[in-house]
Amino acid sequence: MANNSHDGRDQYFKERAGTDDARFHVVPHDEEGWAIKREGEDEPEFTSGSRSETIKEAKRMAEETGTMAYIHDDDGKIEEQFNYQEEANE
Repeated sequence: MANNSHDGRDQYFKERAGTDDARFHVVPHDEEGWAIKREGEDEPEFTSGSRSETIKEAKRMAEETGTMAYIHDDDGKIEEQFNYQEEANE
């Protein structure tokens, strides 16, 4: 049975993939502990056993590319976001 909300989210990410709007997400990662995933990409951009290190790197990447970083909790829910879009456009 297909999950329509999941399908909609996947489509949203696919539309942003490879664009300047692709954002970075810090998410739990089975192999390393934490990972940074760019929207629309399957493979992580960065992995670490340290959540704080992963958050710091995601913020750096988002600032460098003028996009956003989303920080997810252990359950995958967004708990914090950092917006670097305005600064890049000034």
